[in-house]
Amino acid sequence: MPTTLRDVARLAQVSVKTVSNVVNGRPHVSAEVRGRVEAAVDALGYRPNRFARTLRTGRSGALALVVSEVDLPGLGGLTRALAGAAARRGYRLVIDPVDADRAAGHPPPVDGCLLLTDLPAGPGVDALPLVRLGRVPGDGTADRVGIDHLGAGRDATAHLLATGCRRIAAIDAGPDDAAPPPPVLRGYAEAVRTAGLPRLPGHVQRAAAHRRADGYRAARAVLARPDHPDAFVCASDALAIGAMCAAFDAGLRVPEDLAVIGVGGSEEGHWMRPALSTVAADTGFIARQAVARLLARIARPDAAPVDVVAPHALLSRASTRGADRPGTVRVGC
Repeated sequence: MPTTLRDVARLAQVSVKTVSNVVNGRPHVSAEVRGRVEAAVDALGYRPNRFARTLRTGRSGALALVVSEVDLPGLGGLTRALAGAAARRGYRLVIDPVDADRAAGHPPPVDGCLLLTDLPAGPGVDALPLVRLGRVPGDGTADRVGIDHLGAGRDATAHLLATGCRRIAAIDAGPDDAAPPPPVLRGYAEAVRTAGLPRLPGHVQRAAAHRRADGYRAARAVLARPDHPDAFVCASDALAIGAMCAAFDAGLRVPEDLAVIGVGGSEEGHWMRPALSTVAADTGFIARQAVARLLARIARPDAAPVDVVAPHALLSRASTRGADRPGTVRVGC
């Protein structure tokens, strides 16, 4: 017999109406009660009847994940987590790749969008309930769920400093004249300044985008300098993987000659050799919060935007000189 709203309500010790409010993303439910209901939904494997709700509300029952690239490291794990979180609320997730030429296009017929791209949302996406994911900080115009990237840059740099690195370079993506600098670069600069080290000319590079090839080109430019670094902080795992390849082609050993750390916690980084040290996000938390925020936005489009900060952890692996001290160092909040 399928699980019902009443079963969930009984386990969570709330009313059926409260369960319905949580499942449908309606506001005015406390965080404590919402957490109990979500735990009961997961424990019982409850799945709302998507087709009945579509007939009742006139909505599509679908959410779009808008991405700039479908093969970015880490995207597979996040997509699975988002699809699972959406399914638990009775929604299906569709992937909508965009590029610079199509940034203003329209997504498939959906009830709302999760935006995982640095490109402009465009009028087609902006007209829908929207939650931003990842690097773009909250700007007061849309809900955002992601880690504290300034803290991630600071923690990654501090980790390299603790292993003895002193000529640390940084790679992020975006225009050279962007102001203020991206948060990972600001966190890197804070950590270097706190350590009393100089900022070496040419050791901060802006790649065109968060792609492996862009990280490779940026790292090659730094490694061509006579004062080349002994470590790289990269604002994404994709950039870090490109930097590791650049080190290999330059005849350098990782981590003996050059330590490398990324941000993202991708599965691809785990399978690199040497395995990539990284600042990893709590993907499950991001997925649950992103879907919950989007459903709340669908239910109440005029609500004030919310910026949800996800926990992160520094994973010390073989690509940094902390490889002889394996383990996970918890950082962030």
